[in-house]
Amino acid sequence: MSGRRKIGVAMDFSKSSKKALSWAIDNLLKHGDTLMVIHVMTSQLDEHKHALWVESGTPLIPLSEFREPSVMKHYDMESDIEVLDMLETAALQKEANIVAKLYWGDAREKLLQAVEDQHLDSIVMGSRGLGQIQRILLGSVSNFVLTNATCPVTIIKDI
Repeated sequence: MSGRRKIGVAMDFSKSSKKALSWAIDNLLKHGDTLMVIHVMTSQLDEHKHALWVESGTPLIPLSEFREPSVMKHYDMESDIEVLDMLETAALQKEANIVAKLYWGDAREKLLQAVEDQHLDSIVMGSRGLGQIQRILLGSVSNFVLTNATCPVTIIKDI
């Protein structure tokens, strides 16, 4: 079955989010699907530089731009070669459309916003494996998204 689905992957460039990306590519992504890498920056943004994106996030960034260091610098990010290699391989092997979307703010809220605004069919995310006390104090992004998202959520545990 060829796909035309939109699959989101929450990416904070941690080991668990890279594992989630790999899992999504290997197990969900089909020929013709769109894979959207969603990155939420929790730091304060430069109001002058990113004023248009405060509420809605950046425009969709195609892989051809996402891999350019100058583009990444514009968004105050550094390129991650391991992630880019996975994305480029997926684009070639599965003829998938690969895009990135960047948000600023609370990861829980912005991931739910991405699900709604981008009409995602599914979202995949890693789990940092917080202990019970940390989870109570800090809250779990994956648990919040799992509970509140309007699409299927897959959480890849970092074992």
